[in-house]
Amino acid sequence: MKSLNKILIIDDELEIRRFLTSSLTQAGFETVESETGRGGIKLFKDQSPSIILLDLGLPDIDGIEVIDKIRSFSEVPIIVLSARGQEKDKIKALESGADDYLTKPFSTAELIARIKVAIRHLSKKEQQSILEINGVKLDIKSSQAFLNNEELKLTPKEFILLSILMRSAGKLITHKQLLNEIWDRYTPENNNYLRIHTQHLRKKLQDDPVNPKYIITETGVGYRFKL
Repeated sequence: MKSLNKILIIDDELEIRRFLTSSLTQAGFETVESETGRGGIKLFKDQSPSIILLDLGLPDIDGIEVIDKIRSFSEVPIIVLSARGQEKDKIKALESGADDYLTKPFSTAELIARIKVAIRHLSKKEQQSILEINGVKLDIKSSQAFLNNEELKLTPKEFILLSILMRSAGKLITHKQLLNEIWDRYTPENNNYLRIHTQHLRKKLQDDPVNPKYIITETGVGYRFKL
């Protein structure tokens, strides 16, 4: 897992950047800085920070546009730090994809507390990106599957099916639940596709449907991944 302590500061005020860098460095974080929105986006791509602290009033493009552009390719936590304190500004930023909003001036203690919350959420998200049960391993981010460390060649639908079952291992997942998640709706045709995909997935897992090691059929109801 990558370090979660690198923070990108995008703010056009030098004094604010210096203050944030000093405070965050003392708290054990690493910082990189940009005074423009476009420069911040480029720096994000180059440096891969775990959190962005973003001012909305930037000299080249508005902070909302920065959020929109970042959200087009990344789910990195974005905490807005802005002098715009009106409710409409907060709502606009949060609806655009910001994770949190602090109005300037703010206390260092509150900012660090908000950053730590974002890091906890990020850490849980990173951990959930790897699923491993009984020799079957899924890397959700790279869409790779392995059986006893040998890569499995799964179709996208097979991968989604297996990930749904493994995320709820031991629990019964009904046909309707699976169809809603994989195809967005239940139809007799899709129900037949589900049965075929399950058959193919079992073959790739070398799973005997009569004596299953991985996927158990609850006749007429659904499937469960065996714990």
